[in-house]
Amino acid sequence: MTVDSRPEPPSTGGEREMLRAFLDFHRATLAMKTEGLDDDELRQRSMPPSTLSLLGLVRHMCEVERTWFRMVIGGEDLPLVWSDTRDYQVAYDATGATRAEAFAAWEAEVGHSRRIEREAASLDVTGVHKKWGEEVSLRMVMLHMMHEYARHNGHADLLREAIDGTVGA
Repeated sequence: MTVDSRPEPPSTGGEREMLRAFLDFHRATLAMKTEGLDDDELRQRSMPPSTLSLLGLVRHMCEVERTWFRMVIGGEDLPLVWSDTRDYQVAYDATGATRAEAFAAWEAEVGHSRRIEREAASLDVTGVHKKWGEEVSLRMVMLHMMHEYARHNGHADLLREAIDGTVGA
């Protein structure tokens, strides 16, 4: 990995500023875990029968960004990026996927997410989670996204170490 260039979250600040900063920190952590790896390395699976790979994690987080920000908070009626049947597991299988394709989609969804968050009047703005049949707030979505990234960044840490021995952050 290269020099750690992740945005450092502030130690003090308002709630929204802190949530935004920590979410961006976790997004940058996932990207950092993939730096310097080629497509074959990024597709390297953890262990059979799992399809979990670094590229699969990037694809999964693309779907998660799309779902929570665009579909739930934004109310957009969209398909998933990699599944016509709303099967979130499809994204994990990165067989034949490329860094360029996965990162273009993920970065586009992160851009949409940031725009939706910025344009929301407050963290109390709500959207409907159709599967749950209930309203959720932007605050909950941002906290959930940090949880998703933190958990999957732990997976990314182990996957990266197995590929080339790189550890840390």
